[in-house]
Amino acid sequence: MKKEYSIRRELKRLSKIRGSGTELISLYVPPGAQISDVTSKLREEHGQASNIKSKTTRTNVQGAIDKILSYLKLYKAPPKNGLAIFCGNISSEQSKPDIELFSMEPPSPLKSNIYRCDSVFLLDPIESMIEAKEMYALVVMDGRDATVALLKGSSVMVEKKIHSLAHAKIRKGGQSQNRYQRLISESIEEYYKRVADSINELYAKNEFKIKALVVGGPGPAKEDFLSSKNLNYQIKVLGVFNTGYTDEDEGINELLERSKEVLEEQSMMQERAVMERFLNEVAKGSLAVYGYEKVLNALMSGNISKIIISEGADLWNVHYKCSNCGKELDAIESGNKRLSKHDCGGTLEVTKQSDAIEELVDMADKQGIEITFVSDSTQYGKQLLMGFGGVAGMLKYRQ
Repeated sequence: MKKEYSIRRELKRLSKIRGSGTELISLYVPPGAQISDVTSKLREEHGQASNIKSKTTRTNVQGAIDKILSYLKLYKAPPKNGLAIFCGNISSEQSKPDIELFSMEPPSPLKSNIYRCDSVFLLDPIESMIEAKEMYALVVMDGRDATVALLKGSSVMVEKKIHSLAHAKIRKGGQSQNRYQRLISESIEEYYKRVADSINELYAKNEFKIKALVVGGPGPAKEDFLSSKNLNYQIKVLGVFNTGYTDEDEGINELLERSKEVLEEQSMMQERAVMERFLNEVAKGSLAVYGYEKVLNALMSGNISKIIISEGADLWNVHYKCSNCGKELDAIESGNKRLSKHDCGGTLEVTKQSDAIEELVDMADKQGIEITFVSDSTQYGKQLLMGFGGVAGMLKYRQ
């Protein structure tokens, strides 16, 4: 969770950067890509950048590419999930360029190699990985073929492909019509059982933490499969959708497109359930606490079962020293707000500061405490940020 928070914080910082022209470079390198191929592509882009009419933009783009090329020398191969690099001139003064490079390993494997030069950084691929918090099982199938996959964030991992040999193996020959039909039915039932076994195994492998199953495919086979009752009783079917394909490319992608609204609604419902429970406990004056310092104290005393954090929370531990009396003090500050004067009239100077939310997340991680991030764009998210300081906790027992 600490890694996820660090990525969230970095994305928030990168989203505020604007280039004076199309001079901000976003580079996504998927796992397994050849670094030599990436550097060749960058050198090609460096040559094409010489055609940019604006001298300032041309210089900044080529400078950013040079910086990325130097950085890639540190890698023999991309990390396990790939590599995302963002580089460009972040200075607000055109006469004083400041080309900075930011990099991160995404939380899930990248699917494709992307090079983008724009006035903003391309953050959507990583933001979509962070936004989807739940895992879903996917299956697209017809009477002959099925593909079982796992959706985690924006990453889809194909688990198994299953092919039915029912119609290929059975020949009518001299068999009676009834016997022929019975053999066909048994083979179809065997096929449905193999599909169900693959889904059951996927759930078991993920300790039944998969939220629900989404089913798609052409024709009636998907409904017949669900009627066969071979799935583990704990598996919840979220939706059944018509698709034209059953393979891992067109079939899975079409299923994701058709079920998008249902999956987004599930995420919102989960957020609403967390916040409604918290607000209910606040109203009762019972098992809830809010505000950074109160949550921190409850966490340190071992009395927290869940922490709820607004994605808009921006809190810092700031250490000050007075220039007049030399006294030192600590404070929790929001955003860029900093104290300036001490009671004695002296100037307070910042000697050290650290991300308070990151420290809270780190402490919760070490204790195995569940953390839920709530969007600051929804009604409940705005209420958490504005009314409760952006940080809340559910208590194990009354204080």
